[in-house]
Amino acid sequence: MVETVDIASRSGPGAVTGRGAGPGALSAFAGARGRRLRRSAIALVLLAGALGTGCTVPGPEGHGAPAPHSGAQAEKSQLERAEQDAHRAGPAGSRADYVEQVAKDQKARVAAARTWGLEKTPLPAPRPPATKPFLNTRQGFEVEGGAALPPVFTTVPVKEKIVFLTVDDGAEKDPDFIRMMSELKIPYSAFLSDYVINDDYGYFRRMQDAGVALHNHTLNHRYMPGLSYEEQRREICGQQDSLQRLYGKRPPLFRPPYGNYNRDTLKAAQTCGVKAVPLWAAEAFPDHMEWREWDRDLHPGDIILTHFRGTGDWKGSMPDMVRQVMKTVTDKGYAVARLEDYV
Repeated sequence: MVETVDIASRSGPGAVTGRGAGPGALSAFAGARGRRLRRSAIALVLLAGALGTGCTVPGPEGHGAPAPHSGAQAEKSQLERAEQDAHRAGPAGSRADYVEQVAKDQKARVAAARTWGLEKTPLPAPRPPATKPFLNTRQGFEVEGGAALPPVFTTVPVKEKIVFLTVDDGAEKDPDFIRMMSELKIPYSAFLSDYVINDDYGYFRRMQDAGVALHNHTLNHRYMPGLSYEEQRREICGQQDSLQRLYGKRPPLFRPPYGNYNRDTLKAAQTCGVKAVPLWAAEAFPDHMEWREWDRDLHPGDIILTHFRGTGDWKGSMPDMVRQVMKTVTDKGYAVARLEDYV
């Protein structure tokens, strides 16, 4: 008998409830360095202003501007983090450029948060690590003989207060969602099933052009443990082939439908280039969150799941879902980071 892992009953601590020059040259160098450091200081001031924006002037859609974060601690920590990241960025010029870019992005994020009706401006994520963290399969999610197979996990091992947003299937193709996420500069990853994206492959090409990584969620969203090895391989590898043909890249990440898998699933995925199997620690809807862990909270490195859905399936739209999930994430002092920078 092949062992089946049903993630609805695998939760660890809890259950789903629904990280040689002369003086002239030296003088020129000192002057350039001084100008770069002044640019860096100015950018930090701009960043502080962006993080602290809390006006109540209505935006074009009638929404009030984002409220300031509770206390100054979140703002201070983001500013300190930008400075620390800048010092790790290398020479003074690259440090100044990095801090200026953080300030510029956050200023744009403040304006976009007002436009899209977010209560608070999303926090900027830290600079990605030079080396990605080592991934192990989460305890309780193992399959027999699975040590050499792609790891299955719900949380990336990091210390920073970051989480990762992932969106499954591709049924709803809301143009406002792509525009909203691009303007807010919120990274996310898409896990796609061919049977629901095949009526508009171009929508996801536009998403890819906006910097979103497209990953594998099988051809037809079938229950993997109920299929033979060869049937599973056709579902997974067939979607690998399709995504490579359509979008020019073979995805390294795979998420099994419903989060259910067995050893054959992981073996089949590995044969066609899958390196890791990210599941999720929480799920976002337009009107609430659902949690895997007993404490019903976010933790550093948690992966958040949501879906491409609209008002026909949800009590709200995809932009409504974004407002809900970002309220939760930002209220708790977290930033959304790009999963592919860590996995």
